[in-house]
Amino acid sequence: MRIAIDYSAAVNQRAGVGRLVRNQVLALAELDQANDYRLIYARPNRGQVPEFPVARNFSRREVGVRERWLTILWHRANLPLPADWLSGPVDLYHSPDFVLPPLRNARGILTVHDLAFLMRPDCADERLRAYLEGVVPRSVQRADFIVADSENTRNDLVVLLGVAPAAIAVVPGGVEPRFRPVTDADQLRRARERLGVGDAPFLLAIGVIEPRKNLNRLMDAFFALKQRGKVPADLKLVLAGGKGWLVDGIFEHHAASPVRDAICMPGFVPDEILPAIYSAAEVLAFPSLYEGFGLPILEAMACGTPVVASLASCLPEVAEGAALMIEPTDVDGLSAALELALLDTALRARLIEQGRERAAKYTWQSAAALLLQVYQNVAAT
Repeated sequence: MRIAIDYSAAVNQRAGVGRLVRNQVLALAELDQANDYRLIYARPNRGQVPEFPVARNFSRREVGVRERWLTILWHRANLPLPADWLSGPVDLYHSPDFVLPPLRNARGILTVHDLAFLMRPDCADERLRAYLEGVVPRSVQRADFIVADSENTRNDLVVLLGVAPAAIAVVPGGVEPRFRPVTDADQLRRARERLGVGDAPFLLAIGVIEPRKNLNRLMDAFFALKQRGKVPADLKLVLAGGKGWLVDGIFEHHAASPVRDAICMPGFVPDEILPAIYSAAEVLAFPSLYEGFGLPILEAMACGTPVVASLASCLPEVAEGAALMIEPTDVDGLSAALELALLDTALRARLIEQGRERAAKYTWQSAAALLLQVYQNVAAT
C-alpha cells in the first residue's frame, strides 16, 4: 500500500497540530515497515529544522512553495491541482491538518482536530472563521474517511457537519517518554529562569495565548486566590505560550489586574524544556472554553503535576477523574479548585498518582497503531 501524508504541519508548526503530526508519523515509522510512505511538505519556514523519520519505507518530497501559497492555490483560489499529482501515484492521501486538497485517484483521509470555529466563534478571528467555515466542511465532504482526536470532536462532526458516525475514527494524542518528573536542580533552575519566576512557587497555564484558553477568568481567579491570603505570598501565575488570535483583550486584562506583577507572560517556551517546566509548577491550570484534545493535561500528569481543568468539550474525556474539574465560566469555582490543589496534601497526592496512571494510557505507539488500522480499513473498502 502506498500512502502519502501531508507533513507540512510537522515541518512548520512547533506546537499543537505540528507536534501531534510529527509524533504520530515518527511512531508510525517504528511500527510499520511494510507499507510505502511518502511525506509531502511545503518549503520549511525560515529557522525551522524539520525532523523526519529514519526508515527505508519512508521517503519525502518537498513542494517548492511555502505552505501559505499551497493554501491559497488549493483552498482560496480552488485551483484543481490534485495533491496526488505532487506525491506521485498513491492509494491513500492523508491530510492531518483540517483541510483536504483535491485528489485525482487516491482515497482521501482527513484529520479534524476540533470545530472551535463553529463551537466558539466568538473566540476566533473573523477572517479565519470565515475561511474555516468554507474550507473545512468542503474538505469533510471531499474525504473518504475522517480522523478525530477525541470522542467529543467526533460527536461535533456528526452533529454539526452531518458526518456519518461510521466514517470517523478517534485517534487520540500520546505522551512522549521524556515527560516524567524532572528532579535535576540545574534543569529546574533553567526552566524557572526562562519563565521569570525565580524561586517562587507558581501555577502554570500553557498554550497559545488566545480567548479560547479562558485566561482572563484564570487571572481573575488568581487574584481571588491571592486575596484570601491562604496561599504563599510570593505565589505566581505563569501564562506561557506564543500569541494567537485576538490577544489584545488578554494583554489589556493582564495590565489591569491588581496582581499583574505576580503574573508572568514569558511567551513561547522551547519544547525541549517542557518536562522541567511542568515539573517545577505547583499546579497546571487548564480552564479552556473548548479544546480538540488537551495534550498539556496528560503531559503535566506524566510529570507528576496536579491538574485543574475545565469541564468543557473533550477535557473530562481526557482527564477522566484524574484532575479537579470546574465549569470554565465559574471564576470562584476555579479559584477554590486551585486553592485545594495547592494546599490539600492528601488531595495533591491522589491527583499525582491518578494523573500518572491516566497519562500512561496514552502513547504515540498506540496512536500510530490506530492510525495504521484506519489506513488498512480505508484501503480495503
